[in-house]
Amino acid sequence: MTNWWTNWAGDQRCAPAIFAAPRTTDDIAEILSRANASGQTVRVAGAGHSFTDAVLTDGVLLDLRRMNRVLDVDPATGRVRVEAGISINAASNALHDYGLAFPNLGDIDVQTIAGATATATHGTGATKQNISAALHAVEVMRADGSTVHLDADTDPDGWRAARVSIGALGVVTAVTLQLVDSFVLDGVERPIALDAVLADLDAHIDDNDHFEFYMFGHSSVAMTKRNNVIQSQAQPRSKVADWFGDTLLSNHAFDALCRLGRGRPGLIPLIHRGAARAGSYRRQIDRSYRVFSTPRLIRFTEMEYAVPRAHSVEAIRAIKELSKRFDTPMPIEVRWVAADDAFLSPATGRATCYIAVHQYRGMPFEPFFRACEAVFDEFGGRPHWGKRHFKNAEQLRGLYPEWDRFAEVRARFDPQGRFANDYLNRVLGPIG
Repeated sequence: MTNWWTNWAGDQRCAPAIFAAPRTTDDIAEILSRANASGQTVRVAGAGHSFTDAVLTDGVLLDLRRMNRVLDVDPATGRVRVEAGISINAASNALHDYGLAFPNLGDIDVQTIAGATATATHGTGATKQNISAALHAVEVMRADGSTVHLDADTDPDGWRAARVSIGALGVVTAVTLQLVDSFVLDGVERPIALDAVLADLDAHIDDNDHFEFYMFGHSSVAMTKRNNVIQSQAQPRSKVADWFGDTLLSNHAFDALCRLGRGRPGLIPLIHRGAARAGSYRRQIDRSYRVFSTPRLIRFTEMEYAVPRAHSVEAIRAIKELSKRFDTPMPIEVRWVAADDAFLSPATGRATCYIAVHQYRGMPFEPFFRACEAVFDEFGGRPHWGKRHFKNAEQLRGLYPEWDRFAEVRARFDPQGRFANDYLNRVLGPIG
């Protein structure tokens, strides 16, 4: 029987020769030994929420979601060691009982911690870094079955490479996270005229702990969301209210509008204006991870680029205008993060504005995404490693100041290219 693997969006598929779901590091070591003997390449799948072909292989594919335990918790330091296959949602729920939380999260929490960090998944907040910045240490199993513990002291370059590695160094088996005390967020969603937001953008970004917004090409409204830490008890919304807002309206109703737009593209401007007007005032006071995340049931594909924060307004306006020339019923999402120092982080060395464009399932995405990529290029944009892009290693090298140092670590950890595939060969180039 063929072992098919498909990502969440349903637009990336492969048929690996071996599909394995190990439970222990010994299981992984045995699988790697057999792969070495047979000359097979090895890739690792998380929850499948990447839109790229980073996972695809005809060799060995590992699914680590059975390796999902919390291994050690130190509430005094806030350091937590977890297996690589634990989901962000599961980790957040388990660690809340110890009074700990991630300092920042994205709006989806079903990814495995290894997959999310390997692709530099992020949330929003001018002083907040992407999720991989929470990695205090990373444990990587190399092709020979040996495990290397990487942190800022044991191997500074290896650690800075492993925090955002796209799975190029080996199999991440466990990580140690530096977390913060649990906190409650006051989340407010409110439609505001886009021009008003952009006229005072720095204040919106800097005066809130976490600020973001969605916009549509054919609407003048920005659907803003601001999350701020408050000293209050959580006040969870009723399950009915959550279902009505997050599931019925944001997913099922909008999915119906997207299907309508796919069938009748001429209605897309009207759909944009109607969807933007439907974004009403909402408030949520709850545990941080509950406020950060929202269910995503609509299937789509996505491109996201990181541009210097200083270019935020210009880039936002350019992408919005460009989107009017293409048929897509989906919104554009805009977020901000602080600089970090992981070698391949799109936010390395600079405060960053992330702009994400989407295309609904079954609709052509490449012409739109290529046009957007050309705009992002004008602002020195770097692609999100979990989202679609068309760059190769030659084009990417000039965008990352520490590119060659990552390449040196990769050659040191995987000299034979056991963990390579077509995607890594394209975006990272050959080893050595």
